[in-house]
Amino acid sequence: MTIQRPAGPPRVNTGTTNFHGRAVTVACGTCHATTQPNTRTHASAALIQFHQGLNYAHGELTCLSCHNPANYDTLRLADGRGVEFTDVMTLCGQCHGSQLRDYQHGAHGGMTGYWDLSRGPRTRNNCINCHDPHSPKYPLARPVFPPRDRISVPVKAPAANH
Repeated sequence: MTIQRPAGPPRVNTGTTNFHGRAVTVACGTCHATTQPNTRTHASAALIQFHQGLNYAHGELTCLSCHNPANYDTLRLADGRGVEFTDVMTLCGQCHGSQLRDYQHGAHGGMTGYWDLSRGPRTRNNCINCHDPHSPKYPLARPVFPPRDRISVPVKAPAANH
């Protein structure tokens, strides 16, 4: 089984291209290294250089509840240790323990492939594949059909009209 992981820390598009025509991006730490961290910021309206218009609705948390002011190219656990963006589930799981438990038992989080791994591979999502970390509430949705390899429902032929 494979669990999807983010590629790494996000990069900011500078709006310019290089000589190959590719977008020039910079690491978060490039700009944040020159600014003083504000532990009280919890809304994009307070930001003046980047991140304006960011939809933020994650309780009373501030930006630095999760982002690491010592290294903006990593995240920050509640005990102050840094954690790589690729390990975002560790960060989310420290507050959302019941969801992580359900995920570990297959009852939360989307996947593709097979429940029965003897029939083929399975790929699982991570938290941010489905949830925006800045506004994680998932909209109400109807469940999709169950996996075909788990539930076999006989198909009845329509009754003939005589």
